[in-house]
Amino acid sequence: MKKYFITALLAIAFCNLSSLKTFSKELYELRVYEMTMGSISTFEKYLADALIPAFNRQGVKHVGAFREMSKNEPAMVYLLIPYSSFDDYGKVKDALAKDAEYQKAADSYNKIGVEKPVFFGYESSFMIAFDGLPKMIVPENKARIFELRTYMGYSDDAVRRKIKMFNEEEFDIFNRTKLNPVFFGEVISGKNLPNLTYMITFKDMEERDNNWKAFSADPTWQKVSKDPQYANSVSKIIRTFLEPMACSQI
Repeated sequence: MKKYFITALLAIAFCNLSSLKTFSKELYELRVYEMTMGSISTFEKYLADALIPAFNRQGVKHVGAFREMSKNEPAMVYLLIPYSSFDDYGKVKDALAKDAEYQKAADSYNKIGVEKPVFFGYESSFMIAFDGLPKMIVPENKARIFELRTYMGYSDDAVRRKIKMFNEEEFDIFNRTKLNPVFFGEVISGKNLPNLTYMITFKDMEERDNNWKAFSADPTWQKVSKDPQYANSVSKIIRTFLEPMACSQI
């Protein structure tokens, strides 16, 4: 009897561990590159031929590469890298440094001299996925645009309350009104802290505008938006419209 009891406990523990692994939240790295004049094609070739394949070899399956829809100068390129965990980030980083295939593919890019830099620099931020959307949703590979939104809060508690609002209230409304999520992340390092950042996708700007109108008019949103517990949870919204580069896997 004792033997069967221990076996049953081990089985339960295994199931619990499996559930934790299944529902673990992803870690996202978002890099924003400030490009030099006329360098995007060179950088995209490096991404397509060297960096993104190297990430893929290490199990990072969907790397997003985007450029701003506006034609401002300097041009900005956004790279979204999803990791399965903090440990995975460390392992992938170490593996890239030892990846001979990556080093060979990146050789010509790495030999570009200081007199003709590809970018001025880049910012990097890290985010933990929300409980309500622990894994990225990769859209279909067809005509699409993306809206990247950052919600800044005047305090850590304000951001915490806004994240709660998404987890408990807003995801259902987003899905109903077709504000199609890609990822939602609590930013843990980067600029403009404290904040949260998320990405949604649409076929085009017309669909985007219509679906946001449907969201604003949704009766549940009208009620939730007036709930005192969520008051003053967002102090500033930063939004950027992006289009996928040819090498993007998102």
